[in-house]
Amino acid sequence: MGCEPPRRLERALGEMYGDAAAADWLAGLPGLTERALTAGDGLTAERVAAPGGRSSLVVLVRRADGTPAALKIAPPAARPDLERAALEHWNGWGAVRTLDASEAGASGAGASGAGASEPGADDAAGGLLLERLHHEVSLRSLPEAKALLEAAGTVRRLWVEPPAGHGFETVAERTARQSAGMRAAAEADAELAPLVEAALAARAELVEGASELLLLHGNFRQSKVLSGERAPWLTVGPEPLVGERAYDLARLVRDRAEDLIAASGGPVTARRRVKKLAESLEVDQARLHGWTLFRAVESGTRALAEGRRQMGEVNLEFAGWL
Repeated sequence: MGCEPPRRLERALGEMYGDAAAADWLAGLPGLTERALTAGDGLTAERVAAPGGRSSLVVLVRRADGTPAALKIAPPAARPDLERAALEHWNGWGAVRTLDASEAGASGAGASGAGASEPGADDAAGGLLLERLHHEVSLRSLPEAKALLEAAGTVRRLWVEPPAGHGFETVAERTARQSAGMRAAAEADAELAPLVEAALAARAELVEGASELLLLHGNFRQSKVLSGERAPWLTVGPEPLVGERAYDLARLVRDRAEDLIAASGGPVTARRRVKKLAESLEVDQARLHGWTLFRAVESGTRALAEGRRQMGEVNLEFAGWL
């Protein structure tokens, strides 16, 4: 089977890591995929899932007994080892289930820390063998109100005590790293300074008053919840960390921001969404508001730095409403 990565993946890796580093990892991708396939017991590749995600290649496969599965190949910088650790801890509760790790040929499990700066930073194949979901059907296929309701019911299942001896970042650690890029963006563009300063001030106050230390998805949004056979909706693609629920919920508040931007009542809808989600999941509304502001500004400034100007402007306009 050919292993042609989707154009979306090629473009996204170039934005995140730089064209040269992305090209190096992509050049080795056929070999990584072959290693992961042959390491398994009778895995047969069917096709590459397209358009796919922004951080990994997903190959639809079948196991020796004919069971459908999905083989996910990600750069070491995406920390597939931490994704595996979180998925194994959830053990299928609200999230996609991992299959026999040996069949994926993964060699990066057990590492800890913040991760590498380039996609080829170590020799880990980054293979994850997962139960197959309907990758073409996410919560974004539902009307907005229904999607938010299903998303809330799904994410609450993920908020559990982290495993003992875990290597996950804390919310404080991750947002401290992100703050450096936000400050650089404000220095480069004085118009961004007020939003960045407000976001950083909110973060400082939130980190100081944090009291929860739960396992979080880290990048939870509607497109990360797919239709399944074992359960109607299951989460994929965590960027796990530990901290408070309000941080995890903040990315969901911003879902379909481009639609809100186009609507006349966008600002009112955004603030109403904060209130509704906070109440439905019993999360402090002020803390959810603060983390939503921080994450919108962080995403916006990062998108601008990566050359994704339209997405950056959408996120920053959303942040301005808050």
